[in-house]
Amino acid sequence: MSSAQRDTDSVLDSFLESNGHDVEGWDRSYSKKQCPDCGGIHDTDARECTVCGWSP
Repeated sequence: MSSAQRDTDSVLDSFLESNGHDVEGWDRSYSKKQCPDCGGIHDTDARECTVCGWSP
C-alpha cells in the first residue's frame, strides 16, 4: 500500500471516528476490508462479514 493511500485511510478513519463510526477491527487489503475472523474480502463500506457474520 502506498504511503499516500495510508495517509488517506488515516484521514478517513479519523473523520469516521469523530462522527461516531467504529473503524476498529477490520484488516485492510489494498482498497478492501478483510475480515479478521475468516479472511473474507469486502468493499470498504461493509458493516459485517457476509461469509461468517462477524462484525466489529
